[in-house]
Amino acid sequence: DSSIVNVALPYMQATFSASVDEITWVLTSYLVSNGVMIPLTGWISARFGRRRYFITSIVIFVIASGFCGAAESLGQMVVFRLIQGAAGAAMIPSSQAILMETFPPNEQQLAMATWGMGLMVAPIMGPTLGGWITDNWNWRWNFYINVPIGMLAFLMVTSFVHDPSYLRERR
Repeated sequence: DSSIVNVALPYMQATFSASVDEITWVLTSYLVSNGVMIPLTGWISARFGRRRYFITSIVIFVIASGFCGAAESLGQMVVFRLIQGAAGAAMIPSSQAILMETFPPNEQQLAMATWGMGLMVAPIMGPTLGGWITDNWNWRWNFYINVPIGMLAFLMVTSFVHDPSYLRERR
């Protein structure tokens, strides 16, 4: 989600009548909040449960994405991107931990390689997809696209992901 928005910045700049320096806060706010929250992911997961934290992160990320798409001002966009980045921070480390606990040791390498492929393809495809969406629809759809994907992620996580016994006992 950090790279899909990059190509839409000029369109967002025009919508919000923002300068180049001002519009970069749309990217910076996401990255800063993401960077602040990633180190806290382990502690929050241990305290409240990885599954619960992961699901909460998905829900907040999807809601923040919808609000980003509906933002009426640059200030709103920056605040919603802060929230989106903070919620999205849990997804990468939590998904890695979930993979390592879900798959047996002899399948973990394949699982992490498959996960890594998605992580490597996303920043490459993000600007291409973001440009296509922006040209054919509107820059706002770069955020709205997260809503159905997030709803599917919510359903999949609630159905298939469970906290390991040592996390349940620790809580």
